[in-house]
Amino acid sequence: MNKKYEVRLEPKERERIEQLLHADSTSPGIRRRCLVLLLSDENQGAIPKQAEIAQRSGVSDVTVYYTVKDYSTRGLEETLCYRRRAEPARPSPITGEVEARIIALACSEPPKGYARWTIRLLTRRVIELNILESVGRETIRTTLKKQNLSLT
Repeated sequence: MNKKYEVRLEPKERERIEQLLHADSTSPGIRRRCLVLLLSDENQGAIPKQAEIAQRSGVSDVTVYYTVKDYSTRGLEETLCYRRRAEPARPSPITGEVEARIIALACSEPPKGYARWTIRLLTRRVIELNILESVGRETIRTTLKKQNLSLT
């Protein structure tokens, strides 16, 4: 059966992998990728099966496949570093001022007919008071949790 992707490390690439493998600052994920590439190197002779490489390097079969594929299609440096997101993560709608207003609201007296504030009640009130245009319960909950506030 023909292999779709092959790893043939050149001496400089092998040396770079060895350096990363033994560096203290290398993350465990990158270290495992280095092991996969070293074990998959066809210049070293017969290579083990994919399942054996996965077991020896402590990753899944799929990780072995994608590491070899990345090396073949993108090169060594792209394989041995984490990819950047195409778009940055969406910033939180909670700024310092908004957070302060939510906390002040949570610390105030609950509305008439209620014994205490609930997350749902706070969420509705934040929208009613135009503190935020729209907000989810989880956002309010994490904001309060970050400040170690309990609604009980």
